[in-house]
Amino acid sequence: MKYFSTRGADQRLSFEETVLAGLAPDGGLYIPEHIPSLPENWQTAWKDHSFVDLSVEVLSLYISPEEISKAELRALVEKSYSTFRHPDITPLKKLNEKTYVLELFHGPTFAFKDVALQLLGNLFEFFLQRRNARKGPGEKPEKLTVVGATSGDTGSAAIYGLRNKANISIFILHPKGRVSPIQEAQMTTVTDANVHNLAVHGTFDDCQDIVKSLFADREFNSTHRLGAVNSINWARILAQTVYYFLSYFHLRRQLPAADRDSAEIQYVVPTGNFGDILAGYYAKRMGLPMGRLGVATNANDILARFWKSGAYEKVDSSAAAPGASAPVGGASDGKQAADASGVRETLSPAMDILVSSNFERLLWYLAYEGAAEGRDEVAKQKAASATIADWMGKVKSDGRVKVPVSVLELARRDFFAERVSDEQTLETIKHYFESESHYITDPHTAVGLCAALTVAPQNPPQTRQIVLSTAHPAKFSEAVTRALQGAPTFNFERDVLPSEFKGLLERERRVIDVEAPQVALVKKVIEKYAEPVGEVGASV
Repeated sequence: MKYFSTRGADQRLSFEETVLAGLAPDGGLYIPEHIPSLPENWQTAWKDHSFVDLSVEVLSLYISPEEISKAELRALVEKSYSTFRHPDITPLKKLNEKTYVLELFHGPTFAFKDVALQLLGNLFEFFLQRRNARKGPGEKPEKLTVVGATSGDTGSAAIYGLRNKANISIFILHPKGRVSPIQEAQMTTVTDANVHNLAVHGTFDDCQDIVKSLFADREFNSTHRLGAVNSINWARILAQTVYYFLSYFHLRRQLPAADRDSAEIQYVVPTGNFGDILAGYYAKRMGLPMGRLGVATNANDILARFWKSGAYEKVDSSAAAPGASAPVGGASDGKQAADASGVRETLSPAMDILVSSNFERLLWYLAYEGAAEGRDEVAKQKAASATIADWMGKVKSDGRVKVPVSVLELARRDFFAERVSDEQTLETIKHYFESESHYITDPHTAVGLCAALTVAPQNPPQTRQIVLSTAHPAKFSEAVTRALQGAPTFNFERDVLPSEFKGLLERERRVIDVEAPQVALVKKVIEKYAEPVGEVGASV
C-alpha cells in the first residue's frame, strides 16, 4: 500500500514515510491509494477478537508485511494498549434499549486521543530504532522533532505517548488560558527532558496554523526533522478505525439473537477536527455495516453549516446565525472569553475550532466520486486532487468555498450533522445523570448524546445509536458540576474524580510562554531546545 497527497503531489510514499512526514509538502493530507475491502469471512473470523487482535487485522490491510511484519505489528499494538485501564480498551456501555456509548477514555490521559497516540509514539520509536540500527560506526543517529497543536487532549496524549523516548523531542503548542485546568496540568506537569510545552497567546487555530507553517517551511523542516502528532497524521486515523469494528461486534453480543441481523448501527460523533468520525467513514468504506454517520458540533458549527448549505466557510455568511447569543458562563472551565477570530468559546473546548483539518480527506473522496465517468483510475485521482487544491486554496484566500450540489448530496448520503448549544449540553449531562443509567458524561460526549436524541425520533425502530465518548468527565469539572449543581445524589470527588487526578493541579510544572501567535517566536523555542538533525520530517 502506498500513500499520496490529497492535493496531487506525484510522490507515492510507504507507510513509514507517510507516518514520519505527517503533512505533505504541498499542504495536502496523505491518503491510501485505495481503501481495502474486508476479507470475505471477517464477520465470523473476527467476531471474538480482542481490541489487539482487531488492530492487527485492520492495520495489516494498510501496512505491507515487508514494512512491518505481522509479529512486529502485534508487538507494537500490545505495547501500545498495555497502558489502558480497561480490558476491552474501548468498552461499549448500554444506556438504554436504543442508545450506547463507546468509552474511548480508558488510556493514560483519559481521552480518546490515547488510542491513536500510544500507537503513534511507538511507531515513531520503532522506525527510528530500525533506521539507527542500520547506521555504521561514527554515524549520527537519526532524530525526530515532533511538533503539534492542541485544544487540550491531543497535547497530553502525545506527550504521554512520546515522553522519555530516545532521539525524539516533542513541542506542544496550546492556546494559553483556553484549555481546562486538568488538561493544562496533564501537559505541563510532565517534566521529562524531551518534553516542551508552549503556551501561546492566541487561539487553537492560531496554534494549528503555526504548526502547518513550520511543516511548509522546507528548510526548517529539513533541519529539525519535524514530525506530526495531530490528526493530520494518517496513523492516527488508521488506529481509530479499530474501535468501530470492536463496537460492532460487542453490540451484536448485547442484542437479542432475533435483532442482530436487522439492527442498523448509527454512530454519532462529537466532532471538531473531523478525525474521529473520518475513521468511521473509512470503516464503512471498508465494509463495516452502519447507517449514516452523525456529525455533532457545538456552536463552532462549520461542519453543520456545510451539511445544511454546501458552503465550507470559516464565518457564517447567512444573515442570522442560529444561537448567536453569548456562550454559557463557565465555558472551558471558565477560562475562555469572546474571541475576535470567530472562534466561539464553549463548554466543549476541544471542538472550539474554525477549520476542521481532516475534512479535506473526506472532500477528496467526494470530489473523486464526482469526477467524470470514463476516466481511468489515475486520471480520476488527479482530477480529484486538482479540485481539492482549488477548494482549499479558496478557503485559504477567501475563507470559504461552496461545493456543487452533487457533491453535497454525496456527503448527505453518508453523513448527517447537528449543532448543539451550551444550554443543550448542560441539559444533556443532567438528563443522563437523572436517567435510569445514572450516567455521568463529559460535555463533548454530551454534544454527541444531544445530537443523537435530536435525530432518534426519525430513526427506524431497528436503529441502535452508538455515541463516541471522547473524554472522562473529570477533565471538565466545571461544566459537569454546573450541569449537576443541586443534584442531591451527586458528589464530584466520589462519583467522578479518578485517583490519578488527585493532587495533579499542585504538581511542579514546566511551560514556555509565547507572547504572540507568531511562527518566528515558536521557531526560536524549537531552535533553542531541539538539536538540528537531518532531512526527514514528521508531525502529530
